[in-house]
Amino acid sequence: MAAAGPQNSLRGALCRQLLTLVVFSFACEACKKVIFHIPSQLEADKVLGRVNLKECLGSADHIQSSDPDFRVLEDGSVYTAHAVVLSDEKRYFTIWLSDSEKQTQKEIPVLLEHQKVFKVLRKRHTKETVLRRSKRRWAPIPCSMQENSLGPFPLFLQQVQSDAAQNYTVFYSISGRGVDQEPLNLFFIERDTGNLYCTRPVDREEYDVFDLIAHASTADGYTADLPLPLPIRVEDENDNYPVFTEAIYNFEVPESSRIGTTVGVIYATDRDEPDTMHTRLMYSILEQTPGKPGIFSVHPSTGVITTVSYYLDREVVDKYSLIMKVQDMNGQFFGLMNTATCIITVKDSNDNLPSFRQNAYEASVEENTFDVEILRMPVEDMDLINTANWRANFTILKGNENGHFKISTDKETNEGVLCVVKPLNYEENRQMILEIEVGNEAPFTGDVTLRMANMNRAVVTVDVKDQDEGPECRPAVQYVQIKENSPVGSKINGYEAYDPETRSSSGLRYKLLHDPKGWITINEISGSFKTSKILDREAVTPISALYNVTVLAIDKDGRSCTGTIAVKIEDKNDNPPEILQNYLVICKPKMEYVDISAVDPDEPIHGPPFHFSLAKTSPDINRLWTLAKVNDTAARLSYRKDAKFQEYDISITVKDGEGQSATKTLRVNLCDCTHPDQCRVTAGAILGKWAILAILLGIALLFSILLTVVCGLVSARNEKSFPEDLAQQNLIISNTEAPGDDKVCSANGFTTDTVNNSSQGFCGTMGSEVKNGRQETIEMVKGGNQTLELCQGAGHHRTLDSCRGGTVEMDHSEWYNFTQPRLGEKLHLCNQDEDHMPSQDYVLTYNYEGRGSPAGSVGCCSEEQEEDGLDFLNNLETKFTALAETCTKK
Repeated sequence: MAAAGPQNSLRGALCRQLLTLVVFSFACEACKKVIFHIPSQLEADKVLGRVNLKECLGSADHIQSSDPDFRVLEDGSVYTAHAVVLSDEKRYFTIWLSDSEKQTQKEIPVLLEHQKVFKVLRKRHTKETVLRRSKRRWAPIPCSMQENSLGPFPLFLQQVQSDAAQNYTVFYSISGRGVDQEPLNLFFIERDTGNLYCTRPVDREEYDVFDLIAHASTADGYTADLPLPLPIRVEDENDNYPVFTEAIYNFEVPESSRIGTTVGVIYATDRDEPDTMHTRLMYSILEQTPGKPGIFSVHPSTGVITTVSYYLDREVVDKYSLIMKVQDMNGQFFGLMNTATCIITVKDSNDNLPSFRQNAYEASVEENTFDVEILRMPVEDMDLINTANWRANFTILKGNENGHFKISTDKETNEGVLCVVKPLNYEENRQMILEIEVGNEAPFTGDVTLRMANMNRAVVTVDVKDQDEGPECRPAVQYVQIKENSPVGSKINGYEAYDPETRSSSGLRYKLLHDPKGWITINEISGSFKTSKILDREAVTPISALYNVTVLAIDKDGRSCTGTIAVKIEDKNDNPPEILQNYLVICKPKMEYVDISAVDPDEPIHGPPFHFSLAKTSPDINRLWTLAKVNDTAARLSYRKDAKFQEYDISITVKDGEGQSATKTLRVNLCDCTHPDQCRVTAGAILGKWAILAILLGIALLFSILLTVVCGLVSARNEKSFPEDLAQQNLIISNTEAPGDDKVCSANGFTTDTVNNSSQGFCGTMGSEVKNGRQETIEMVKGGNQTLELCQGAGHHRTLDSCRGGTVEMDHSEWYNFTQPRLGEKLHLCNQDEDHMPSQDYVLTYNYEGRGSPAGSVGCCSEEQEEDGLDFLNNLETKFTALAETCTKK
């Protein structure tokens, strides 16, 4: 290499300017010599530099070093295989590249030069004229330095020169981060030579590049060249261990999972330079506990953990612990590594069926009992307790077609509980055989062949014990049939019960429990029926329903059962059709007709179609009215245009299909109206017989009361003479009655009242007396919702109008002294009949109710008034004349 001549020396000088003491450099051309400047001593696994393999042979699939002291990685990084000492100043080796598919081979020569030689050459070549003649020297020169360099410091990086140095004396300076910015004083430049130095090691993870600015100026401050950007890149060193994102990973995987099931993903980070071998991580499993067999694997690049075996059984191992390793340098043995723990919990799956402890069971139960437990069936299940995979479900496959049994699960013990829910009959089934299957709440996920071979079915034999029981009424409802209107005494098949022990009806007695209409009698021994009345199908509610009779059957020990005889009464055409309407209104001329309809309570076979016709009535009716068929059950009644507005009595005959007929007279109101309701108001409602009777009784009661009062007054006048001036005092009709009056009990048992409320009542003039030159009159008049009070006049007369609306206060003692002798005398006479005998049904005694009613008085009783105060009675209507004349007779 020394004899290569000046051309090779120049090329080596230029290349050496781009290298640091510990940083590698590339050859100027691909597949040409690569020169690394290294110290004389190197540690094992020390990076020398990187070779661009892709530019030489990008498809190379085999890389090999000719020197065993050095190894080459896929990205072109060159490392020492072990500690190396350079005895000579230079050392050569070759990197062989080959492509097996293309059968291509290339090689890259590598030169290792000692650090001292580099310094000598650099000083010598700086004085050569060749360098002084170079063009465009003042430009950014790529430069890098190794992270965590060992020195010696200050460490030479490169020389900066300006073209102006050929004509002037130039002084160099730098600025930027690492010089006058943090970290301060990391770099400096020699003022005269432009040599750039680093003063201490640099951590790439803290500073990956330094953008310096180089300045060239003359002694008088003249700027010889523009500032030169000078980037210094820090080459990464594998000084950071990869770190897992978690110290302990926890994953779950179902048992019986298929091979390739994803369990989880682990992940690690590395602070070294991305996209280099320093951060190319590889994952692996260092250890699995329990160790065998190997259940899991991890993808070396993605960290995805998957299953690789079928032997994942929670009932055998429910938890695995994995020690996971991550290593940079793509897993090379010299790469940095770290570990983490991965805990994998095996989740339970329903891969184990529950099984009975035995294949056959026996139980017994007494007949006619129900809601009783007869058997418990324990099962075993290896799945996780108290989960859906463990809880049992029992099913009766055979033998329970009639629903006598039910099986459920005891939530605490997981046992099957077999119960009788419907009574069994010993005489029908003395033994029941059930086939029962057990499963789980969750679907089975295990092997189907295991399911078929498992003991998940059992046979249960249930023995039914006999009981001495009473008669049985089966079926509960028995049906018989009889024709309607059958004569009394007709026989019908009765209800038949039997003794379940003997299957016979002998020895049983029968009684009727319920016969709705009393149509049936029963034979106590045989249970047969006879009719006691004529059966009417239409009397059964609802019509066409069965007539149900309840029967009681009793054995010799008094035990009994009940049954029902459903009697179907065959219909007979014994009912004519009936017209539904009674009163019809036709608005002439708006309505030209009205429809009438009929019903027949008999069955349809005896009913429609109906035939409607006008009965034999007056010729005017037949001339003015016509009937036309609408359908099978309705007809249309129409009038002629010359019919007058009035009410008509029209008789219509309706006949069913078998000739049964009935005639009904309809009252039809042919009215001049727009709506039928207008004529119904004027026509009035048609009263029923009970309403008419009530009206007549009310009229009779009113006349009896009026006659009693008149007779009493006549008898009183015959017994005692009254002054002539009282002849004008007549009865005044009053509709005022009310509770709450002030009453005073007299010696004869009669009660005097101070009337305070306005109501309706009956009263008349009881009597009058002249005292101290004043006429005092007691009278009660019709209130008519007016408040009438006591009126007292002194030497003058107050009329009825003067009494209305006002209130006259009077002391109770004065009122009592005034009314007691007068009312007592008058009512004593009224309390006697014509023979002067006491009449207890006329005047009744009431109790004193107090005084001072806030509602006012309903009567107007004057203590004194003149005889001309009742002149208004002369203007009453004529219907009061007869009554007034009777009252004024002496």
